[in-house]
Amino acid sequence: MTAPVRLEVEDGIGTIRLDRPPMNALDTEIQHGLVDACREASERRDVSAVIVWGGEKVFAAGADIKEMETMSYTDMVDHSALLQDFTRRLARLPKPTVAAITGYALGGGCEVALACDFRVVADDATLGQPEILLGIIPGAGGTQRLARLVGPARAKDLVFSGRFVGAEEALGMGLVDEVVPASDVYTAARSRVERYVGGPAYALRAAKEAIDRGLDMDLESGLEVERMLFAGLFATKDRATGMRSFVERGPGKATFEGA
Repeated sequence: MTAPVRLEVEDGIGTIRLDRPPMNALDTEIQHGLVDACREASERRDVSAVIVWGGEKVFAAGADIKEMETMSYTDMVDHSALLQDFTRRLARLPKPTVAAITGYALGGGCEVALACDFRVVADDATLGQPEILLGIIPGAGGTQRLARLVGPARAKDLVFSGRFVGAEEALGMGLVDEVVPASDVYTAARSRVERYVGGPAYALRAAKEAIDRGLDMDLESGLEVERMLFAGLFATKDRATGMRSFVERGPGKATFEGA
């Protein structure tokens, strides 16, 4: 039996494949699977960047409502920690990540996409946070990451109404980064992150951490995080390699070890 979440690695790029037909509903098994896949991708030195991919038809149409409908308050008190954890693990994966979105990215599926660094979508894709239509709110990071990405007014519009948005509207509001034909989504996602394969892994990790942590701080605190991460990179081989190559041959010619 095929696992509903698996990590596939090719040429330095890891693909976290969601595979629970027909709509990749994010049940408890998939949530645990995402946590495990993110942990594996973080630890593997042969993975430089990660694509989250639901397949050619659909990214993820949301949480498994049938599973949640029977939960009590105390059940959800316990389960809500997992809801936060599987997207948090993805957001904190210390490598560049991109969501390759076909079909639908709704509710929890949209929250998975929001936890990635970039989002490439099919021109016929549909995104949204429709939880309000169920009498609830997004619970896997949607109210927080969406507002940080598109601004509070646009986030409130989407969350308060539960309305869906198409690819072009999503691009216009900054919810996604690139719109391509549906058949090209995965290829475009690979093109977006393959530039990081063979790059200075610890510098990329530090850059991602500085930006993401800084967004949650005041400017002075963020600058201090940047300063410490910047100084720490002087302990890496790649820093020495990069600077030596620049002095001897000019920019952009270094061959990094990821160390």
